[in-house]
Amino acid sequence: MKYLKKKLLIRLGLILGSTIIILWLLPHDDHQSYSYEQNQPWRYPLLTAEFDMPVLRDSASARVMRDSIDASFVPFVKRDNSVQTSGITRFRNAVAGELTPAESSELSSLLTEVYWRGVVSSDLYERVRKRTGGKLRVESSENGASTVVTIDGSGMLSPAKAFEYIDSVFNSRHKSRKNGISNRLADTKGAVALNAVLTPNVVPDTAVNAKFLEQELLTVNGALGVIKKGQRIVDRGEIVTPQIFTNLNTYLDMLETNGNTERESTYFMAGQALYLLICFTGLFVFLSIYRPVFYESDKKMLFLMTFITLFVIFSVLMFEYFANGPYFVPYAMVPVVILVFFDSRTAIFSLLVTVMISALVTVYPFQFIFLQLAAGLTAAFSIHTLSQRSQLLRTALYTFLAYCVTYTAIRLLSDGNLVHFEWRTIGAFAINAVVLSFAYIFVLIVEKIYGFTSTVTLVELSDINNPLLRRLAQEAPGTFQHSMQVSTLAAEAARAIGANTQLVRTGALYHDVGKLESPIFFTENQHGINPHQGLDPETSARKIISHVPAGVSIAQHAKIPTLIRSFITEHHGRSLTRYFYNTAVNANPDKPVDKTNFMYPGPNPQSKETAILMMADAVEAASRSLKDYSSASINSLVDKIIDTQESDGLYSESPISFHDVEVIKDTFRKRLATIYHSRVSYPELNRTDDTPKKEPEETAVEK
Repeated sequence: MKYLKKKLLIRLGLILGSTIIILWLLPHDDHQSYSYEQNQPWRYPLLTAEFDMPVLRDSASARVMRDSIDASFVPFVKRDNSVQTSGITRFRNAVAGELTPAESSELSSLLTEVYWRGVVSSDLYERVRKRTGGKLRVESSENGASTVVTIDGSGMLSPAKAFEYIDSVFNSRHKSRKNGISNRLADTKGAVALNAVLTPNVVPDTAVNAKFLEQELLTVNGALGVIKKGQRIVDRGEIVTPQIFTNLNTYLDMLETNGNTERESTYFMAGQALYLLICFTGLFVFLSIYRPVFYESDKKMLFLMTFITLFVIFSVLMFEYFANGPYFVPYAMVPVVILVFFDSRTAIFSLLVTVMISALVTVYPFQFIFLQLAAGLTAAFSIHTLSQRSQLLRTALYTFLAYCVTYTAIRLLSDGNLVHFEWRTIGAFAINAVVLSFAYIFVLIVEKIYGFTSTVTLVELSDINNPLLRRLAQEAPGTFQHSMQVSTLAAEAARAIGANTQLVRTGALYHDVGKLESPIFFTENQHGINPHQGLDPETSARKIISHVPAGVSIAQHAKIPTLIRSFITEHHGRSLTRYFYNTAVNANPDKPVDKTNFMYPGPNPQSKETAILMMADAVEAASRSLKDYSSASINSLVDKIIDTQESDGLYSESPISFHDVEVIKDTFRKRLATIYHSRVSYPELNRTDDTPKKEPEETAVEK
């Protein structure tokens, strides 16, 4: 009971975890999301306004208008009289003792004149001269009323120009002097003091500037018109001009601001969560009823949910950030990859769940589901068993053709013509197919992470040029031939009951690799010398039993997958080395014999495939000792071997059925009868003369 509760909690955790992750990434509003670009056709159906919305200027026009307003804007200024007073005082204090009283007084008067004209910053000076035609504005308030007065700023000076003016006037009044003030005072504090006090006394009125500039910019930000509720915003195929682009942005912003209340968003999220739970629960119910072997495996369920979740996350991101994102996502990879590690029905059901969840973020969900299911089913049907990497190229081609045909059908159904048929979408399908052809790399990654074994790996391992099999053929040729015969026999039986044929074939090739440790102790490798002679039965049994743990060690060193190593440990199960056990019992009729000393370590077969190998191994080995290969003899042998194993409870832990056992027996009988069929004896020649006699002419004609 605790075990079942733990399993259930793990399954619920997988469902809730995947649901939460996907729900967090999904858009949480009840409106479709659109992907569009300026100067590109609108790919969606006619879009109409759901409410009255303003028509704002497009960004390019608004930017041009803002630049124009900014260039022609007459700035507001204000005069700071404290600058003049403090400036003259500081100048007189600085030049006291450096200039004569007359010079100091004259320069102070010029400084007063410059301040009266107005000293402005260099930036404002350039702007007044170049942009506003020498005009500035001043805001004044009288009796609580604000008035704006335009003044002439052309006579105002920058600090540098003011210094030049004072220097020029001072020189013109004292032409007899050889040096101007700048030179005359070069070695004194006079020039420095003059530069220091020439600071702007006419400064920008920033508050008033901001107020009036904002008012003028209202003409830019203001609405040019109104799109009424139900009025067209953009239609399919229409080029998204800058103005339409702005209208679309305005519409979507208003949808987000006004169209979605917090309550509506919460309800919509609840609907999304329920939708996800229904999809994942349906998948788990299917697996628990029709594929309990997969459902009971924590590792396989973790992979399945992780794969689907990551694929949906990738799909959501592609939809959000790429215009043709839906067409680039290789959904056909879902059934291909899952088919390698599970089966076709699980692969197709997983494809359906993945596509149904991904449809939440698409604009046309029904068309999307139709398109992806057509491509995914084509991929699944074209690659029933992935045994060669070249199969993926064929699958990619079939999937590309399925995409093209389905897309054409959708265009004809939705538009009634092919006006909106886009070749760049076909290009996206081609890229999709190329990505699918590299699914083999993803299969290898999954094998490394989860420890699974794909059919491709099984095919590669079953190559007799594999280093371990080549070693077996060289060092234990009898065992190698036995393994080849068992592989053929077991594969036929697996095919007959619908088990994994390639898995049984590969497992059978490696099941006796442990005999490499001491090949001479096994009958098939002996040539007249039997090392068991002179050994007691218990020692001989240990030698025979040792090939199981030795095989596991050799397989681990050769990096043979765990799935194949299970054939080594389970092909004898917890059976007895019956020959040596019987010998020990017969030799000691009055003493008890401990069975455990003659028993293989096991475990008993845990799958149909390892159970088939146990049967095939025992039947093939026993068939070599037959003296009579008649049908009755072969049938009796098969029944005796398998019935004995069954009565010993060796199949009790595997999911094999009584019907399967009968089918396997029948397969073995037919296969062994074919192998050991009786041959026709060739007749001996009675005549010694090799030259045939010449037949009469008429006889030759008759023939």
